[in-house]
Amino acid sequence: MPMQYATTAIGDQDIPLAADPAQQYMLATYASETNKVVSAWQSFEGKDLSFRPHPKSSTIQEIMRHQLLSERRFFGEFLGTPEPAPTLVLPTDQTPCTFAARLVELARPRLDFLARQSNPWWYETVPFFDVERERMWVFWRRVLHTSHHRTQLTVYQRLMELPVLPTYGPTADVTWEGADPTLSVEAAGRS
Repeated sequence: MPMQYATTAIGDQDIPLAADPAQQYMLATYASETNKVVSAWQSFEGKDLSFRPHPKSSTIQEIMRHQLLSERRFFGEFLGTPEPAPTLVLPTDQTPCTFAARLVELARPRLDFLARQSNPWWYETVPFFDVERERMWVFWRRVLHTSHHRTQLTVYQRLMELPVLPTYGPTADVTWEGADPTLSVEAAGRS
């Protein structure tokens, strides 16, 4: 049985076809990462938003706000996607579910925009903070940045004694038949 996420907000059938088929995997990856974030966010309740494991750590709510705002900046300022004004990015009622719904609302038009771009567009150099990088590089940096913050929240889940959901494979809390966490040298050497 394949891995199932708690939520599939953007299904395979919802991912637009890339103008350049070589770029299709990027759209699928962005949709998949969005689904993983939605699953993680929806595992929290409103009462959890103020949790922080250390005074120097961000709260769950701060991480969700940062994710929405920084994703808007990466896509709008650096990649050139049409984005709403920053004042319109955050949900009015800030709950885990409304943050998750807003993430999906913002991701869908990005997928449509990115699907229409040609291969040369992806390799154009654009400003990125105080340097210049190819759009492809900026896109992957965004995906990694998102993964970083989702990982922060999985640590918070563990500290709060909530189930840690799967992202790229089974966890101590969620597994399935055929899942192989590769915890031994023998498992790592299978061909």
